[in-house]
Amino acid sequence: MALCQGHLRRRTIWLGESTLEGHTEAIEGSLNELIGRFIGYEADDIEHIWQVAWRLGFYRGGAVFMSAISGIDIALWDLKGRKLGVPVYSLLGGKLRDKVAVYSWIGGDRPSDVSIQAKQRKAQGFNCIKMNATEDLGWLDSPSKLQASVDRLKAVKEAGLDAGLDFHGRVHKPMAKQLAKLLEPHQPLFIEEPLLSEHPEAIKHFSQQTTIPIALGERLYNRWDVKPFLESSCIDILQPDVSHCGGISEIRRIAAMCEAYDVGLAPHCPLGPIAFAASLQIAVSSPNFVIQEMSLGIHYNKMTPPGAGTFDLCSYLKNPSVFDVSEGFVKCPTGTGIGIEVDEEMIRKVSKDCKAWRCLEFFGPGGEVREW
Repeated sequence: MALCQGHLRRRTIWLGESTLEGHTEAIEGSLNELIGRFIGYEADDIEHIWQVAWRLGFYRGGAVFMSAISGIDIALWDLKGRKLGVPVYSLLGGKLRDKVAVYSWIGGDRPSDVSIQAKQRKAQGFNCIKMNATEDLGWLDSPSKLQASVDRLKAVKEAGLDAGLDFHGRVHKPMAKQLAKLLEPHQPLFIEEPLLSEHPEAIKHFSQQTTIPIALGERLYNRWDVKPFLESSCIDILQPDVSHCGGISEIRRIAAMCEAYDVGLAPHCPLGPIAFAASLQIAVSSPNFVIQEMSLGIHYNKMTPPGAGTFDLCSYLKNPSVFDVSEGFVKCPTGTGIGIEVDEEMIRKVSKDCKAWRCLEFFGPGGEVREW
């Protein structure tokens, strides 16, 4: 994670989160280029800064570039809210709801022990979880590997929780349609990335074969990436990530596009507290919002590099109660800007010698690469 921050007089801190999991150094390089370009600009002119970054660099889009823009944009919105003494959502037209539905993760990358973990999440106040539908699979794998996914879904539902199932792009077309058919009678809340988003024609065909709501969007980085999926009416829920898709400025435009196509908004966010706080600003101000991902206790939080310590979603917060979960919801934030205060001293201390996190790697029995 690259923390974008600035200081006003009296040491007011404004915050943004530029994150691209497994590619920290690339984000830092892009930020260095962008930040140098904007020295001397008026920070209140958020849209102008966004348009300059997008249009005047000639090359547009992509995960690295858009994630860098995202952190800057979130920080500028946080600054404006703090200067005016209001939450960011007040600058976006005000709030539409008093609390935000959230879900957490269980199961890990090779999902197991889901019944016990589901009961733990229920006790923590969650009504819904998400888990990986399968472990890594071959392009065409044994059908026997699919039944375990059904059994896990049934176990979670028996614990009294709804469940979204993340295919994570690791399930290819020959297996995905089989798995969706097996899952359909058990009514998952949604299936996520049933196929990789670089296959829009296959997702269109897939959408005609199942009644389960289809969600995707974490690997779409701007409204132009989103447009073909809305025009083909092949998805039901869009999951843009505020730290990847161009920040608050772009995700609010994407949310409005989705509303015009009757598509729900469920922002992706297995990330840090700044990204989650920014996502909440969009959640409370978007009419088509449905549910928000929350990284509290996610398995990735336990994968910090050796010597870095163990940290979770609220570890850096001075006001962690803002993310308290009750009956499946987090209350609408009321603080200025994005509504959180971070322990800057702790962040600087921890990040000083911390090594960048790397993406996980999976290989099949013959040594071939498999999707994470």
